[in-house]
Amino acid sequence: MAVNLVNLESVGKVYGTRTLLDAVSLGVSEGDRIGVVGRNGDGKTTLIRILAQDEGADSGRVTQAGGLRLGMLSQSDSLDPRATVRHEIVRDMADHEWAGDAKIRDVLTGLFGGLDLPGFPQGLDTVIGPLSGGERRRIALAKLLIAEHDLIILDEPTNHLDVEGIAWLAQHLKARRSALVVVTHDRWFLDQVCTRMWDVQTGKVHEYEGGYSDYVFARAERSRIAATEEAKRQNLVRKELAWLRRGAPARTSKPRFRVEAANELIADVPPPRDTVELMRFANSRLGKTVFELEDATVQAGPKTLLEHLTWQLGPGDRIGLVGVNGAGKTSLLRTLADAAFSDGDKQPASGKVVVGRTVRLAHLSQEVAELDPALRVLEAVEQVKQRVDLGKGREMTAGQLCERFGFTKEKQWTPVGDLSGGERRRLQLLRLLMDEPNVLLLDEPTNDLDIDTLTQLEDLLDGWPGSLMVISHDRYFIERTTDRVHALLGDRTLRMLPGGIDEYLERRRAAEEAMTPAAPPKKTGDTRAAKKELQRIERQLDKLAQKEATVHTRMADNATDFEVIAELGGELRKLKDEREELEMLWLELADQV
Repeated sequence: MAVNLVNLESVGKVYGTRTLLDAVSLGVSEGDRIGVVGRNGDGKTTLIRILAQDEGADSGRVTQAGGLRLGMLSQSDSLDPRATVRHEIVRDMADHEWAGDAKIRDVLTGLFGGLDLPGFPQGLDTVIGPLSGGERRRIALAKLLIAEHDLIILDEPTNHLDVEGIAWLAQHLKARRSALVVVTHDRWFLDQVCTRMWDVQTGKVHEYEGGYSDYVFARAERSRIAATEEAKRQNLVRKELAWLRRGAPARTSKPRFRVEAANELIADVPPPRDTVELMRFANSRLGKTVFELEDATVQAGPKTLLEHLTWQLGPGDRIGLVGVNGAGKTSLLRTLADAAFSDGDKQPASGKVVVGRTVRLAHLSQEVAELDPALRVLEAVEQVKQRVDLGKGREMTAGQLCERFGFTKEKQWTPVGDLSGGERRRLQLLRLLMDEPNVLLLDEPTNDLDIDTLTQLEDLLDGWPGSLMVISHDRYFIERTTDRVHALLGDRTLRMLPGGIDEYLERRRAAEEAMTPAAPPKKTGDTRAAKKELQRIERQLDKLAQKEATVHTRMADNATDFEVIAELGGELRKLKDEREELEMLWLELADQV
């Protein structure tokens, strides 16, 4: 029988006049892997701090098993700024000692990309003081994971990790014997790691079996039976449920309730995106050209990131962009934005960017735009526009859109200077959408957003008719909002990946194995020829995607002419067969490379 590690009995916690936890009773046992979700400010961090006894409860009792070895990653670290990375992670162990420890090698490689900590100026001997918050956080996480614990509590561990780092952390935690409690907005991570979910809402904690996808199903079923949640929240849950069932049927691993009831919930819910209709809207708003790069070279200072790049973002394209750190993702988006905002005057180091005449661009960068701190939230949004047209006859006021993004009526009168970093990020995104752009470039839009706000953003983007390019380490968000994945693999090229992020991770693993000394020598000629063939097929796949988009548009324009529709349907099937054949060939060649 599993040993109980921590117990909360009728725990209450109040801040000012707000009750965060109200008579909460729950426990953590050996082998538990628990994900904690809820809106920002509802008490997730307070709950785990009370679990760890880093913070006291106002009422009730918290008990921990005797001799419990508990490790916690907080949002702020306690690293000594005068110490070196070596001292904080491996203490005084000799190099041969820690290098001979498989766990330490795995953690350093997984979190830093190598035992010599590439990217840190002096490797392990780098002094911690001048490092960024993200670098310090990885050091704190490495220090925690190297130690032995009965229970690990993590508060937003995926922040500042790239897609590979998140995938590694998920595998590492699944392989550990420690119990786990984790607060995160990364829904893919929750699905991979967790077997139970805690949903913190209005002072209560609701428990669910399974990972995030199972939780979405169970929460929808709970709403159906109880019929107590407001209509807006219920509709969003139903829409996400529909996507999980139709778009990714393999996501949920062990739903422990009546699937038939869940299916009833989505019987009348349309697919999240009507691709044909959105493509027609996008064409009417954007014409044929959005962005076209012709033999472009993208640089960051003296460093060349991309060269001889010929590529286009077409009307209605929804593209997720992934890649190794420093490969040029942000620089590529900035190059497109510079060309658009300068009316084509600002061009890359060589080659050119052609911008469509009707492009109305919104670019969400990683830097939070500075606003007058004395402005109220609603005033900052109304500065841009008072009403926004969402298409298909839908219209929202600035206040209504604020509420969609978690700014309640009271919060809308908060001065901008009093907002948290996450709230400012939400406000920046709101102002961009309020300007009714037809092209969106989003660089890490999910940073600091809670799951409910992410769901609201995804719902807005579902019906948004335009071109979209997203950089994100949040796999769930990319899969949910985009149709294709392109990758920067550090070889100065941009590649389309038919297999999505799974293919990207597989390519990165293969590249790392090829670089290890034990890797067998490759036939250079064969590999070079295969790479050329891969690039040729990728160009063909891009052309086919454009042809399919054109056929979809023609079908939408001739929706009442059944003869034309039948003819176009046949053409679409041929294009699909050709694309599938090319994708199979591409995958075979990718294996060879």
